[in-house]
Amino acid sequence: MAYRTVVVGTDGSPSSFRAVSAAAALAAATGATLVLACAYLPMRERDRSAAADLLGELSYKVSGSTPAEDALRAAREHAVAAGASAIELAAEEGDPVDVLVSLAARFRADLLVVGNRGLNSLAGRLLGSVPSSVAQRAECDVLIVRTTSGR
Repeated sequence: MAYRTVVVGTDGSPSSFRAVSAAAALAAATGATLVLACAYLPMRERDRSAAADLLGELSYKVSGSTPAEDALRAAREHAVAAGASAIELAAEEGDPVDVLVSLAARFRADLLVVGNRGLNSLAGRLLGSVPSSVAQRAECDVLIVRTTSGR
C-alpha cells in the first residue's frame, strides 16, 4: 500500500523532529503529501501577561498560536532536509490527541506518525500517553517512531 497523505505531530522538541524526519522520508519515498501538525493550548491571561512582561518586544512569541507556528516552521526545515516536497502546515488549538486524530480525518490521511513520547515530559505527565491514545482512536494506520531511548 502506498501512502498518499501522512500526518505527523510535532511539539517543537528535538525528539518530535525525529518523528518529523522519519515521516518526511516515508512521504518522500511514496510521493505522499506530508501534513505537519501542532496542537496548542492557550495560555491563561495571567500567565501570558507575566511572560509578555519578561519578554518585552518579543512578547508576541507567547500569544495565540505563535509558538505552534514557530514549531511548524522548524519542523518544515527537518521535513525538507529528509526529502519531503509536498508539505502542509496545521496549527490547531486543542488537546494533542484530539487535534491529531481530527487532522488525520480531515486530510484523509493514510498514515498518522507520532513519536514514542509524543510530547515533552511535563505535558506527557499531564495529558497521558499521546502515542497510545492516537493508536486507539485513529481511523488510519499509525506509526510510532522511537524518538527517545525510553531510559
